[in-house]
Formats: sequence, structure tokens, C-alpha cells
Amino acid sequence: MVNRERLTILVLLNCSLFFLYLSMKFQIENFNADVKGFLHDEMSDEEFFDFCQQNPDLKLERDHNKQIYIMAPTGYYTGGLNSDIFGELYIWNKKFKTGKVFDSSTGFTLPDGTVFSPDAAWVSNEKNSLLSEEDKNKFAPVCPNFVIELKSPSDRLKILKGKMLKWIENGTQLAWLIDPENQMVFIYREDGSVAIIRGFTNKLSGENVLPGFEFDLQILQ
Repeated sequence: MVNRERLTILVLLNCSLFFLYLSMKFQIENFNADVKGFLHDEMSDEEFFDFCQQNPDLKLERDHNKQIYIMAPTGYYTGGLNSDIFGELYIWNKKFKTGKVFDSSTGFTLPDGTVFSPDAAWVSNEKNSLLSEEDKNKFAPVCPNFVIELKSPSDRLKILKGKMLKWIENGTQLAWLIDPENQMVFIYREDGSVAIIRGFTNKLSGENVLPGFEFDLQILQ
């Protein structure tokens, strides 16, 4: 039974895409989920944050049109690769101390209102210094200088590419989309250019955004 004030969504196993329209629109991908929360039109940033806190086992993102995306937890294989990627970025940052590193559990509120949680991100000390303590206890209103998105087997490449463009449009200077299945990397830069690296025998450079950072793709093989 659907209630307009409180809604529980049960997504059937193997359902590839499910849309629900009530006072808000949801897109749910490949996941059994019991999602709880108070819903209404134009949910504020604070209300969305609270909604996410009520559903801590889910990874939730929201686009600039207020559409919420609920994604399944990362699988064993992809989770291991995520850890490898985050670890390399963390080690580099610990040495140079030029910013802060964040894992996939961190949400960022972008200038256009989008809330994304990349698989790994780096925010410069300069940007971090502009955030209040209140900002840091929410989905901080800051666009990371650098992000990494790792394609899982269930992700659609076209959607991820659109997400990468959204990062750049909102102020990210360098973004990597890593596709382990096809051993490809798409490198997005703030000037709008996109480079494609084929094969995991290469090394990626942090360029002028993360000076001195190199990521050996062989780690992911």
C-alpha cells in the first residue's frame, strides 16, 4: 500500500530499471531495497541528507533535476579495485599533504545542486579551507579538483560518461573513468578534452592537478 507521506519501495530481484512517480521521481538499478523516508516535492539539501541517513546501507546520488539514484552496494571484485585505487591516492596525498582524499562513501553537493559520490576524490587545501564545520558535516558544497569513477560490471558506460561531463561542468579539473572489464580509461580535463587510454600496461599521471601522482594501471590487473 502506497502512502504519500511515507513510502517503502521494494525492488524485485533482477529488475534492471524501475521508475516510481509520486511527489518525487526515483530511478533504482539492480537492487533489492527497502527504502524509507519522508518524501515531498523539491526535497531540500538538508532533507535529502537526512533521507540518506535513514538509509545508511544504500549509496544514493541526486542529479540537478532532483532525481534520486539508488544503487546496489559494490561487489567483491569492484570493491577490491576501489581499495587499490583509493590506497594509491591516499599514499600520495599523505606524502605531499596538498589536500584531502575521500572514498566512495562521501557525497559532494555540486554548484548545480547535483549530489555525487565518486569512487575516489581529492579536494585541495584551498577549497577545503573555504568550508565551514557545518558544511563538513553534510554533503559539503564543494566540487573536488580530482575524481575517479570505477565502472562496475552492472554500470552502463554511457551513463558514466555523462556523469564525468557533469563533474567537469561543475568545476572538476581532472577526472578518470576506469573500465576494468575492457581495460580502458577515459581521462576528462577541465578544457573539455577527453583522452582514451587502452590497456592496463600504462601509467596515469595526475598532471598539474596532482603533481607527482602516478597510478600504475597494472595494479588493477
